[in-house]
Amino acid sequence: MKIKIIGIGSYIPNKEVSNTDFGDHVFLNEDGTPFGYPNEVVIKKFKGITGIENRRYAEDHHTSSDLAFFAAERALENAKIDRETLDYIIFAHNFGDVKSGTHQTDILPSLATRVKNKLNIKNPKCVAYDILFGCPGWIEGVLQANAFIKSGMAKRVLVIGAETLSRVVDDHDRDSMIYSDGAGASILEASDDEAGLLSYESATFANEEANYLYFGKSYNPDLDPDIKYIKMYGRKIYEFALSQVPCAMKSCLDKSGIAIDEVKKILIHQANEKMDEAIIARFYKLYDKTPPENVMPMCIHDLGNSSVATVPTLYDLLIQGKLENHEINKGDVVIFASVGAGMNINAFVYRY
Repeated sequence: MKIKIIGIGSYIPNKEVSNTDFGDHVFLNEDGTPFGYPNEVVIKKFKGITGIENRRYAEDHHTSSDLAFFAAERALENAKIDRETLDYIIFAHNFGDVKSGTHQTDILPSLATRVKNKLNIKNPKCVAYDILFGCPGWIEGVLQANAFIKSGMAKRVLVIGAETLSRVVDDHDRDSMIYSDGAGASILEASDDEAGLLSYESATFANEEANYLYFGKSYNPDLDPDIKYIKMYGRKIYEFALSQVPCAMKSCLDKSGIAIDEVKKILIHQANEKMDEAIIARFYKLYDKTPPENVMPMCIHDLGNSSVATVPTLYDLLIQGKLENHEINKGDVVIFASVGAGMNINAFVYRY
């Protein structure tokens, strides 16, 4: 028995923020000193490395659980099922609901409970809970759903990834340009045909790598040091991802028994275009091959890094035929992979 994604949906906020919108920001070094060059240079370098030109921010009156609800409704519509038949709602996020203009996270009650309430699901045996697993949270939720369904604990599971990272960034940190908001949701159930999840891999590296992403004070020394923002050691994350993610993907693919030449698409967490390209190149190099053209769809250029929402959003766009020069057909093999805070890595091989 395998599990299959029978419904997919995403919510991409309408508020578009371009790179030029950061032209007036006062970017500072970690020690609070100003850069020795203008923002135009900062933005040009940023675009060259990450590939990001635009990103989406949530409307002021929306929170992460709102975005998740919108995506979940679309996934339910896509699956064409009765929502009362859901056994679990697994919600992956990192910062809870952060209202616009505030800095306090709110996870009481859990965001999964809030989504269940918004969906108006009456069944008390539909269990709702949150997971914190960094950017790979949605994939980890899928792996948990796989375990629940295979063990007989569930028949249908709703897995959501949603985040509003725009509300936890330091405006004086150039890395703030990477982050965005969004939500993706999927519904999974048992599959008796050839489609479904074939193999998976998951790992946490928590020695030297544990604090590569962390909560820290603003680079502006005049701001309250007790208010924290998302921070990262970008170079360390880049090196870690390049050394570990391709190996995890290979282990996952080898477990599936699928040949590398059968892989049609790789849906990888969208955080940095050059990093993703390097990961894919190293993955194929492990098989003494080069990546085929169009194997890796990208949406980072216009959507930025929405953390747990990036992979399910990418899959939804692929399924809908909204990614130029990319399509997926029945029987195609897809690798889903992610890396993020923890430091966590995971992947699964899936036959569409």
